[in-house]
Amino acid sequence: MRNRKKIYFIGLGGIGVSALARYYLSEGWDVFGSDIAKSEITDSLKTAGAFFYENAQDLKKLKPALLVYSPAVPADNPELIQARGMGIECLSYPEALGRITKNYFTIAVCGTHGKSTTTAMLALAMAEAGLDPTVVVGTKIKEFGDTNFRRGRSEYLVIEACEHLGSFLNYWPKIIVVTNIEADHLDYYKNEGNYRRAFLEFAKHLDGGGILAVNADDKNAAALIKQSRKNDYKIIEYGSSLPEFEQLKTVLQVPGIHNVYNALAAVSAARMLGVKTEDAIKAVSKFKGAWRRFQINEIMIKGENVTLVSDYGHHPTEVSATISAARLKWPRRFITVVFQPHQYQRTLSLFSDFANVLNAAPADRIVVTDIYGVAGREEAGTAKVSSKSLVEAAKKKSVIYIGRSVLAEWIAGNVKAGEVLVIMGAGDIYGLSESLFGSVKKNV
Repeated sequence: MRNRKKIYFIGLGGIGVSALARYYLSEGWDVFGSDIAKSEITDSLKTAGAFFYENAQDLKKLKPALLVYSPAVPADNPELIQARGMGIECLSYPEALGRITKNYFTIAVCGTHGKSTTTAMLALAMAEAGLDPTVVVGTKIKEFGDTNFRRGRSEYLVIEACEHLGSFLNYWPKIIVVTNIEADHLDYYKNEGNYRRAFLEFAKHLDGGGILAVNADDKNAAALIKQSRKNDYKIIEYGSSLPEFEQLKTVLQVPGIHNVYNALAAVSAARMLGVKTEDAIKAVSKFKGAWRRFQINEIMIKGENVTLVSDYGHHPTEVSATISAARLKWPRRFITVVFQPHQYQRTLSLFSDFANVLNAAPADRIVVTDIYGVAGREEAGTAKVSSKSLVEAAKKKSVIYIGRSVLAEWIAGNVKAGEVLVIMGAGDIYGLSESLFGSVKKNV
């Protein structure tokens, strides 16, 4: 071990950081890391060979050559302070991933919605075509051994490029895929104009001969096309006018028009890399979905069969798309949606949009539980918004509020045999499905 390089991660259980940890494991480094609590992600990393700690470590004993930290780690973190005091190189997750992108022919998938699914679909199309990409994605993929990383042996790297905190501005790809652009992360960007300008700035990383692939059906993405005309990179437009769009509607296993667009983005990007269109379509048609992206299980509640959909959606457009996809898949079944808003700031900034979506969504019943506040990412004064006020604004009897502390009990008493239960949100709501539904009949 003493002859191998050591790397230390703060926030090892994060969905992005953990993928990077797997990359360094695949490179032969000794990987160490900490987080506030163990999880299925840290357990899986330990099985893969990483060393995990639930408390701060004395880095003088480990002496790592490099430290990588999650963007969520505060500046006064004791491990980060010690590492900097020791002269250890310290990089944020986006900075570390950005360095790696310079060593590959990188394809970056960005956009407000659909990044993970599109990244996974593109990677699968490339893999089946023999391009053997390395992949870093922000969710677990069954085809990647139920992890968020795939090790390839080619020059290609496919990454999910998140825009939060301007993270994607650290990346240097040869191809950028833009799924859509819709105001989000306003706690950081403050307004939609700043948010949209960040995508244009990212596109400029292609100057010198790269390719920008854009969903021309999306209003803000289409505006990006116009703004990019004068820059030194090629622009590829995709959308519902392409013949593959109708074909993908009939072959995809994942439901919803939004996934047709995700698949079309993947097929369009794969085609730029020389993959035949029919081969790319065949590959994406096999995709069964990502972790917490319309993930379906058949479960038991009090001895009765219930279909559970677990979904990460936390933006109004994502909430609408997920509920619409559920209604499309189960047109005659009773659907209960449990939604946990994510961040007070997002809920406040997009309050009217959330209320409109809840009012119009084609579910039989929508339960809104308490907002999940993210430590270190909330501004003063945002506590004036609440899930109760959101329910009141929806003005629909079938939209109700149930507190998080009694939510499990309410579900057990109100969701009946043969019904569909959608549990949605980016916070700790995922733990509800784990604790309440220990008896999973089968994965669908």
